[in-house]
Amino acid sequence: MSKVSIVIRCYNEEQHIGRLLSGLMQQTVKDLEIILVDSGSTDSTVAIASNYPIKLLSIKPENFSFGRSLNLGCQAAAGDCIVIASAHVYPEYQDWIEKLIAPFDDPDVALTYGKQRGNSTTKYSEQQIFITWFPDHQTIIDQNHPFCNNANAAIRRSLWKQIPYDETLTGLEDLHWAKQAIALGYRIAYVPEAEIIHVHDETPKRIYNRYRREAIALKNIYPQEHFYFWDFLRLFITNLISDYFHAWHDGVLSQNIASIPIFRLMQFWGTYQGFSQQGTIDTQLKQTFYYPRRLSRISNLSQADINRPTIDYSTQSTIVEKTTSSK
Repeated sequence: MSKVSIVIRCYNEEQHIGRLLSGLMQQTVKDLEIILVDSGSTDSTVAIASNYPIKLLSIKPENFSFGRSLNLGCQAAAGDCIVIASAHVYPEYQDWIEKLIAPFDDPDVALTYGKQRGNSTTKYSEQQIFITWFPDHQTIIDQNHPFCNNANAAIRRSLWKQIPYDETLTGLEDLHWAKQAIALGYRIAYVPEAEIIHVHDETPKRIYNRYRREAIALKNIYPQEHFYFWDFLRLFITNLISDYFHAWHDGVLSQNIASIPIFRLMQFWGTYQGFSQQGTIDTQLKQTFYYPRRLSRISNLSQADINRPTIDYSTQSTIVEKTTSSK
């Protein structure tokens, strides 16, 4: 691939944007075009980002949608492939982008997405979701369902011109795009080596709103989707049992005993509220979204990861402190 463009959507991300941009500066892929699509930040996000070689685009908050902000960034991109990242993620390894775009050597690959893990502030239940959604197994070049995640993904710009993002969806614009790409005969690739840390530190209300809005989007993408009250009870209980099991094995049950049921309640109550109660959905996709982590234990750290070059973020903290102190 020739030049790579990075599209980052952001709003009030002063705590995180500097770390992501610092990580981009240390990537093995050097010819990067960084496009920041800001939707009206009122903190130091833009000031911090201005310390880095970025192209700044703005969208009014009242005009924002996930798809519209991505289309704005993709329209401005010059790269053959476009890496999409949330403003509150950051890479652990210097070869993150190199790994993420490697499957594009196959002309039939339309989209790639990488592994995600949380940090010390991430709710334990969300850590379990990351492990379930983004396992440690080897790269899959021909995934047989459209699941992906635009917090850490890449697409072909040429294909985006044919399939712009749906600007009306309340979320899951990534899944909708992948579904259309598969319908055209393209492939979706999962690359676990392309790992980022995804920082979520949400209140219960924000957890509820996130899953409710994504459920509304999912029922629009799959009109026959259903999520009955029985589904809410069953999945809440099974995920609760799974989380407690893994927290006990990890030796962190006592500090998470209250946060686990709160997170799962907000997740599945938000999902239940967002869904219409009709029809069915593809079983495999539903399992990917909602089913609990299995009650088995495996090591998540490979020897290859141990030997990979990590990123030094020590200088980035100094830039952020100087910028925010001058407000």
